[in-house]
Amino acid sequence: MTKRRKFSDQFKAKVALEALRGDRTIQEIAAKHRLHPTQISTWKKQAVEGLSGVFFEGGKPQGPSESEIKDLPDPLTDSGLLANHER
Repeated sequence: MTKRRKFSDQFKAKVALEALRGDRTIQEIAAKHRLHPTQISTWKKQAVEGLSGVFFEGGKPQGPSESEIKDLPDPLTDSGLLANHER
């Protein structure tokens, strides 16, 4: 009986990105890396599903919230620039 092969996260990401690029078919990528096409499709799907997590840290969106943005001063009206152009 053969052992299961274990792949690093970096390798999985590399193969998934190659599949996402669309330069080659899943079959061609599978032959290149000696993998089953289903495995590549699975990694590709996981990569797409995980992309939204790239923009979140600890489950919270990074940067100011919408209410914090609304509380920021408006540079046009607060500096008088808009008032000068309305005259």
